[in-house]
Amino acid sequence: MEFACRFVYVPPSLSRREVQRSGGNAAKRSALLPPVKALRPRTPPPPPPTKPLSAKASSQKTSGQRERNQEVGSCKPVSLFLNHPELQRRPEADSSPGGSVSPATPSRKIALLPPFIKPTANPDSKQPDPPQTSNNQSLWYVDTKHESGSNVETTEDLYSYTLPEGQGGEAKLPPDRGVVLGSAPPLPPRPSFMPQSPEYMMVLSSPAAAPAAPQTPPPPSSKPPLPANKGPLPGNPNIVLISLGKLLSEEREVPSPGKPIMCSECGSVLDSEGKKQVKVCYFCQSDDLTRPSRCPVSVQKDDLFLLNPGQQPQSTADSLLLFCIDASGSMSITSKVSDPGQNIHRTRLEFVQEAVLQCVRKLSDQRPEVRVGLITFNFQVTVYECNNFQLHHLSGAELNDKHFLMGAAAGLPVPLPLSQTKDYLERHISGLSANGETALGPAALVAVSMASRLPGSKVIICTDGKANAKLGNLEDEDNDARALLSSTIFYQNLGEFAATQGVTVSVLSIEGTDCRLDELGRLADRTGGKVVIASPNQLHSEFEEIIENRTVATHCAVTLLVPKSLRLKGEKEVGHKGTREVGNVNTDTEVTLQFGAHEHTEVASPASGSHVALQLQVRYRRNGRALLRVFTADREVTDDSSAALSSLSLAIVQLNSLQASAALAVRGRFLDARKEGAEQQRLIERAIEQNQRAEDQQMYQDWVKTMEPINRNSHTLTRRSALLSYSEPLTDAGAALLITMKHSNRKSM
Repeated sequence: MEFACRFVYVPPSLSRREVQRSGGNAAKRSALLPPVKALRPRTPPPPPPTKPLSAKASSQKTSGQRERNQEVGSCKPVSLFLNHPELQRRPEADSSPGGSVSPATPSRKIALLPPFIKPTANPDSKQPDPPQTSNNQSLWYVDTKHESGSNVETTEDLYSYTLPEGQGGEAKLPPDRGVVLGSAPPLPPRPSFMPQSPEYMMVLSSPAAAPAAPQTPPPPSSKPPLPANKGPLPGNPNIVLISLGKLLSEEREVPSPGKPIMCSECGSVLDSEGKKQVKVCYFCQSDDLTRPSRCPVSVQKDDLFLLNPGQQPQSTADSLLLFCIDASGSMSITSKVSDPGQNIHRTRLEFVQEAVLQCVRKLSDQRPEVRVGLITFNFQVTVYECNNFQLHHLSGAELNDKHFLMGAAAGLPVPLPLSQTKDYLERHISGLSANGETALGPAALVAVSMASRLPGSKVIICTDGKANAKLGNLEDEDNDARALLSSTIFYQNLGEFAATQGVTVSVLSIEGTDCRLDELGRLADRTGGKVVIASPNQLHSEFEEIIENRTVATHCAVTLLVPKSLRLKGEKEVGHKGTREVGNVNTDTEVTLQFGAHEHTEVASPASGSHVALQLQVRYRRNGRALLRVFTADREVTDDSSAALSSLSLAIVQLNSLQASAALAVRGRFLDARKEGAEQQRLIERAIEQNQRAEDQQMYQDWVKTMEPINRNSHTLTRRSALLSYSEPLTDAGAALLITMKHSNRKSM
């Protein structure tokens, strides 16, 4: 188990530390409020004493207030101030009768003045005041909670700014409603579920009484943009790579004694060293266990369990290789091949015969114990029995009955080792002739049914045209929607059956033909086989590559478990557990999985600096024995983008993007495939920009070329159906390319 990143990366916006800093409700904070700063308790000074006003002064104040209310209608610049009590200056207490400032009244201060506001002079300085603009109104907001003198923690910045002049309508106030110092306008009733906001009061001051701002240069923006390596990362660096071919082919020591102790809820395997200490499952419990001291392990663990101790192991030689060859009339079409000094015309069937004969002879020399069988199909299906050296023909109505075909295949004996059947196979392969239709569907069913008796077997189907027998018909897709749907279900179910029986199916077509590989390729896609379009003179090399890629395990399923504070992405099971059905594993099989933090703040993400545990379970069959391999690893959590980029493995990220995008494109979801690739591409570019490694640049260029068919040239991979105008099935070239990309590995990249 390898990780693309040395850390478990959690975006800063989803970090639990950020949620706690904002009171656990960061997502509901209004964007109109000032940015949140660190909490610091402050004790405001006592309010200045309130002097009783005489009747004459009260009358003059009310009259001046009405004049100011009328001046609000002209849309002139307005200064807005959000002030703390110790930083505010009352309009009526600006000056004493003697011209001196009252010591009990704190001077007015301005913080975070935006750059587009021209500051005014400070009334407390000795510099002369600039000329005042008429009808300039100042709005003061005073927190009445501080009026009472209580200690309150403030999370808001003190700021002021001036609104520019506008062309809008009048801002009307009630004609006889004066705003009295120390009171606030009535607030509308708030629903019970909403938190109570601080009460503010608004004071309208005259231009003469409004103090001017100090002549200071405007400060920069309160929240400068984050550097490129500090902002949240695009894409997802939390990727796990499992090299199944290498992992399951290793010869391990004796499995752990006894059966694994597993959680009844999520199926996680308990660490063998902590069976007596741990009483609650780490992965599915409801409590918060993201602290470092509660992680079940501190280093990576690797355990192997035998799930069926009483079962006898099976010999590696007990597997079958079946050649399923098209012998229909289209195989008689000739192709020109250039030999030194001459051009030779040969039929497609002759090219196939020569390629299969070479494979049989090579296997006889290198692996004489392997069992090799032969099936041909045209208007009938012919099985060449290598035990009694007889031929079995299936034709007519028999080709339309699935149950009859499966029963007939089950009754045939398993071929003998190649050392005893080589001459018989060579004679019949050389004597094949092309004629009739293409009963590909019945032949594939018979071949898979025969191979299913020996798990780990392989079936290689070689054809040059569409199946046109009733069972699995692919030729009438443009005329009959029911026939197309029936064939789609047939090949999909056959692929599932082959995977559950440990059979790998590969499909090989000849260049220049149309075989509907988008449907037929389902067999290879589900069983881990290959889909290949080969030129006639390259058939032998393609056969050899399929044969040499041995099956090391069958019935493989990969499960990844993470804590509930995380979740898996792109897997069938939603939540903290995901399972991938792999089926058959060959020597080059590699699988990638994604996980990450929850996108919703209702689920608390692990805090930066904490540790989390991840568990990988691989169930598989090898040599007839059912095995379970368990890996448990401890990873540190970080929200530092720079640290995550520094430890990022671009090879793993690129492989995951290739597999995930191709898996979406195979199902026709090209928009989602391009979106997946674009997100990971931005992540790769950020890592290259920060790390500045020359090898990363070359690897990136190669990956971009590999992804180009999905990102830019997807129209070349599809064809429009005449039956359904909105349907765009894959062409043979598109199906072969995308299925190959879906099952790619670092070696093929």
